[in-house]
Amino acid sequence: MRRHEVDVLVVGSGAGGLATAVAAAHRRLSVLVAEKEPVFGGTTARSGGWMWIPCNAPAQRAGVQDSKDKARTYLHHEAGAHFDADRVDAFLDAGPKAVEFFEQNTALQFDLGPTFADYHPTAPGGMDGGRSIVARPFDARGLGPEVRRLRPPLAEITVLGMMIGSGKELLHFFNVLRSPVSFAFVGQLFAKYLRDVLLHGRPMRLTNGNALVGRLAKSAFDTGVEIWTDSPVRRLIRDDTGRVTGAILHTRTGEIEVAARKGVVLAAGGFPQDALRRKELMPHAPSGHEHVSPAPPGNTGDGLRLGEAVGADLDTTLPHAAAWVPISRPRRKDGTLGTFPHFVDRSKPGVIAVTRSGRRFVNEAQSYHDFCQAMVKRCQEEGGPDAELAAWFVADHRAFRKYGLGFAKPAPVPYGHLIKDGYLLRGATIADLARQIGADPVMMEAEVAEFNRHADRGEDPAFGKGSTSYNRSLGDPDHKPNPCVAPLAKGPFYAVRLYVGDLGTFAGLKTNGRAQVLDQDGRPVPGLYAAGNDAASIMGGNYPGGGITLGPAITFGWIAARDMAGGND
Repeated sequence: MRRHEVDVLVVGSGAGGLATAVAAAHRRLSVLVAEKEPVFGGTTARSGGWMWIPCNAPAQRAGVQDSKDKARTYLHHEAGAHFDADRVDAFLDAGPKAVEFFEQNTALQFDLGPTFADYHPTAPGGMDGGRSIVARPFDARGLGPEVRRLRPPLAEITVLGMMIGSGKELLHFFNVLRSPVSFAFVGQLFAKYLRDVLLHGRPMRLTNGNALVGRLAKSAFDTGVEIWTDSPVRRLIRDDTGRVTGAILHTRTGEIEVAARKGVVLAAGGFPQDALRRKELMPHAPSGHEHVSPAPPGNTGDGLRLGEAVGADLDTTLPHAAAWVPISRPRRKDGTLGTFPHFVDRSKPGVIAVTRSGRRFVNEAQSYHDFCQAMVKRCQEEGGPDAELAAWFVADHRAFRKYGLGFAKPAPVPYGHLIKDGYLLRGATIADLARQIGADPVMMEAEVAEFNRHADRGEDPAFGKGSTSYNRSLGDPDHKPNPCVAPLAKGPFYAVRLYVGDLGTFAGLKTNGRAQVLDQDGRPVPGLYAAGNDAASIMGGNYPGGGITLGPAITFGWIAARDMAGGND
């Protein structure tokens, strides 16, 4: 068997893995990244790309008043009995240092979401903005020929394949037919997109998670890091003392033994596509197949199994095994079902959610994680523990054409094919739509009438939609008095069915504040580290803010690199 030697072997090429690789290479360690799939980027490349890191440099430059103590108070409140002081303190201490490192030494640059509030901003220590940052858009031509190996974004959340940034950029797309400024802005982006597709066969302007991966990959290649794609890790290697010293990789040219002098880092993306692990840890998926995930197909829990095989302990005690998000399933051109995660439409005025009873069950503008918890609870209240978990977003014609609904885009994009495919339901009246959903028409008519009675004044006494800064940040700032609430008054009416999905798994390998993987006695497994979703979440099974998977991922990747290099800063 052929042999290859490096200082650091990283398993997985998402944000956690690439951040580890870049930070380790900066400390003059030789690094190899082993990626199972033919493209690099993992789930990160399909994500929104936000990173939740309190006291980050962009926030400090913007004058945001935050502190580690305040952030610790918030995380303690959010995690409750599962608060891990060692790892939380390590994260809060190292997070700003990691951001500073990447800004000063790599191609990774950040933009602040100044109004991107914590998801529970009124909780102790919560903030109305300043803790979430995102990678600045990136020109993929900087990757040269390696751009061909970059995982593309999730097709369902692009517009004709064009990536759209968050915040103001997204607002321009919503206002494209109502504002000359927005029309010009979108027109320029679309022209550049067409040029890039013509010249390069793909869009070159990367945003969101694709920009994060692109910038990290550029930094990795610039520092001599190799990324081997199509190279799954079969097993870890230990020496006589029990130290992890490398791994066996299966490559296109055969098996290779990779020796890692400083350590192996597991960053393979958790287990969102592992049906057996889902069956074990997700109560709403008793067979493992009721759950839908937009994660890449290769995220099947390899890192967890590799760790367990050398004595690592798995934390399965968190109240939620993953970050939940409502998913709808448009049909692709090849006949398969896609996955559309609902981030923005939930908060828009004129949009509500109902179960098959025809009743609302939640403040739709709350976080996607909270939304799904409420969805599961109501469905089981109405139908018992084995009830079908199904809900629908409902909108009137005005809201639908202004904001879109799921995969159905706003005007002027046509939508008839989505009705034909069964993705989008349309009814002349609320009662007509209720019958298509399978809901009680009388109940649903009464529910909408009661909602409308208060929505005329921008109020939602039943659930408080639009009552927090997080709610309002994703509403329509031009809609008064409540950017999240408007009556469903103008027919026809539309609905999209929802499923419970995830944005990444929370259950994972137990680690300490140095990113070292722990065994069942709580001792570090020598030579083994974990970052990203292979490590159990430090959020205690909750979802405190936008980017609570990627923020810790790049931070603990930086911590792992520091530890392997023997550094203290």
